[in-house]
Amino acid sequence: MKPFRTHRGRVAPLDRINVDTDQIIPKQFLKRIERTGFGQFLFYDWRFAADGVRNSGFVLDEPRYKGASILVAGKNFGCGSSREHAVWALADFGFRAVISSSFADIFANNSTKNGFLTVCLSEGEVAELMQRSRGVNDYQLTIDLEQCEVRDDQGFRAKFPIDEFVRHCLLNGLDDIGLTLQHEAEITDYEALHPVQSALVT
Repeated sequence: MKPFRTHRGRVAPLDRINVDTDQIIPKQFLKRIERTGFGQFLFYDWRFAADGVRNSGFVLDEPRYKGASILVAGKNFGCGSSREHAVWALADFGFRAVISSSFADIFANNSTKNGFLTVCLSEGEVAELMQRSRGVNDYQLTIDLEQCEVRDDQGFRAKFPIDEFVRHCLLNGLDDIGLTLQHEAEITDYEALHPVQSALVT
């Protein structure tokens, strides 16, 4: 898993609350067996009509937000079902982090396991970032996980809370497998003391 330490990127605003996982990646696209390729279906029902024709006016399709890697969204982001594909779709589209005033717990947990950062700021701070991202061309933010801080070049600066264990995992690029492999030597020693017995052939 790629470590997350400090990231600077273009910001895209999604001024909607209660964005659920079925809106992030609709259910009909969950049949893929790989973790990649989901980005093209991100927010599909908002970006495309029923016949597959692209809708005009969706914020992520505006040229000024092309290549954005930080999404600022309304409260309760990632609610709904527990599908991990929602995080995969956001990451595959190019996002490294989402900033909101609140997140669904399962979505936040899935994000951590995929090296994707959820940044929780106050509703006022989120509203300020929304306004700046709409009013400033090529608006960019720096998210500093080492300092637990979000800042821009126009004077905005805000601290964000994060569980210390979650922070440790993200800073060091540790998913569940990575955490287990930290104890590889102890696991090897234990297995050496308990050799596997050959199955009896009957």
